Amino acid sequence: MAEQQREREKSSNIRVLSAMLGFIKPYRWQAVLASIALICTAGITLSIGQGLRLLIDQGFAEGADPKALNDALLLFMFMVLLLAAGTFTRFYFVSWIGERVSADLRKAVFNHMITLHPGFFETNVSGEIQSRITTDTSLLQTVIGSSVSIALRNFLMFLGGLVLLFVTNPKLTGMVLLSVPLVVAPILIFGRRVRRLSRDSQDKIASVGSFVGEAIKNIKLLQAFNHQAADRQRFDDYVESAFQVAEGRIRQRAWLSTAVIVLVLGAVSAMMWVGGHDVLAGRISGGELAAFIFYAVMVAASVGAISEVFGDLQRAAGASERLLELLAAKSLVTAPIVPEALPADLGGRLELQQIFFHYPSRPDGWAINGVSLNIAAGSSLALVGSSGAGKSTMIDLLLRFYDVQQGAILFEGVDIRKLAPDDLRSHIAMVPQQPVLFTGSVGDNIRYGKPSASDEEVEAAAKAAYADDFIRTLPKGYDSYVGEGGIRLSGGQRQRIAIARAVLADPRLLLLDEATSALDAESEYQVQKALETLMKGRTTIVIAHRLATVVNVDTIAVLDHGQVVATGSHAELLQRSELYARWASLQFDEGQVGLGSQDLSAPEVQPTENAQ
Repeated sequence: MAEQQREREKSSNIRVLSAMLGFIKPYRWQAVLASIALICTAGITLSIGQGLRLLIDQGFAEGADPKALNDALLLFMFMVLLLAAGTFTRFYFVSWIGERVSADLRKAVFNHMITLHPGFFETNVSGEIQSRITTDTSLLQTVIGSSVSIALRNFLMFLGGLVLLFVTNPKLTGMVLLSVPLVVAPILIFGRRVRRLSRDSQDKIASVGSFVGEAIKNIKLLQAFNHQAADRQRFDDYVESAFQVAEGRIRQRAWLSTAVIVLVLGAVSAMMWVGGHDVLAGRISGGELAAFIFYAVMVAASVGAISEVFGDLQRAAGASERLLELLAAKSLVTAPIVPEALPADLGGRLELQQIFFHYPSRPDGWAINGVSLNIAAGSSLALVGSSGAGKSTMIDLLLRFYDVQQGAILFEGVDIRKLAPDDLRSHIAMVPQQPVLFTGSVGDNIRYGKPSASDEEVEAAAKAAYADDFIRTLPKGYDSYVGEGGIRLSGGQRQRIAIARAVLADPRLLLLDEATSALDAESEYQVQKALETLMKGRTTIVIAHRLATVVNVDTIAVLDHGQVVATGSHAELLQRSELYARWASLQFDEGQVGLGSQDLSAPEVQPTENAQ
């Protein structure tokens, strides 16, 4: 088991390293300059030891020439200036690479996330994903822009220091080398623990961020139910859990640093005792001992710095693994290698051929169970049914947020799985029951339906949605800030902006999910007229909870437990569908039912076997 664990860790290390190198590769020249500066600064620092030897043996020795002392000091200052220049170059380019790689990684993860099918987010919390994109990439920026440079510089100092130790005094160097295995062992042992705890710590921090985001997003509900005390306790639990994991990681790093200091400085003390006696016996000069002590301290300091940074590198490895997991996530909805093209004269005809579908997270039950429908171009179809009947699922399938497990959905005679998702969705617009607005201005949110739209087109769409009047009363009109999620607007105002967005998109297929549910009576009347205009000449699918909103559509399909149990007009369904008639009796009084059943259009949807 231990061997398998080591193999997994080795494979993970290689995967993380290769991925990070892939992000650094585009900036190879900056990396080369940083590496040259790194090598130069390490070499200059090491050469200071030889300068120290000359300074002691030739500058401070009895009867030394003052000119030799001056020359040694001038050489020392020149080396200091070179070290300063090299340090500036190294710091600038290494920090630049860290910031650049962090930015690229954020963009790569976000760009990949928004292409994943919605099913991925059923099992992955949005707050945790946000934490990975922000906190984890910030950690990587710090490590790449600082810790890696420190580790590499100290590694070079360690190697160079060992070589110069051998050159200066092989006997004393042997004593130093005896301590190396004693130092490396705790680094390896504690390093594995630090990496595991770092991964756990990042996960706990992500949970904290996720909880905070959810609480703030739903602050009105939180306060309405006086849930502050309970949420304080839950937040305390999240924070304390994260702290406990972090405390364990800190304890491991502290033990690592302590062990390294004791072992390294103990070896240096022993070496100084032996070297001091050699100087007294005349076997080596004072300058040689000073140079040796300098290099020994340099090697010891390098090992200590590496042990300190090693913890940061392990944290970065844990953060990298979390980010790579997101980048490696596969979308279940992909474009075909060679997508088919839709006809130029697109009408919006839909055909559902015995489709079966279950959600990836709920494989035991069909959400859609053998549905077949033919929807003529330009006609309207209402989907009615109790909660959980499959109405919203049908919308998700039409937008190809998910693919059916059996059967096929045809758009203008083409299986939508053979179309590029972007091409399919460019002909569809949706108005959800709960309008979604993004942080920005009113105009930005309307233009979401067509990013290239002019101001005149945006205003025309708002007028068609009966939104122009209230928009002009806002402090800055179309430039007014709507707040997060449109919090500065009423529900009805948000809904009309969402409808204006759909108007601007000018789709061939219009999807309305109870689009007038958030409106007062007057606004509903105005928007209903706008929708009637918008629906003309377009294929429209309407999800309806209130039957009064769909009595005049071409066809109504009754859904129950994922099946179409009846289709027809409002009047026809009152006569032949007990389920529909019961819903109608709950929503209408007897006179309204009779009124609503008069002068209805002939059905445009052809019922199938399971809809009879």
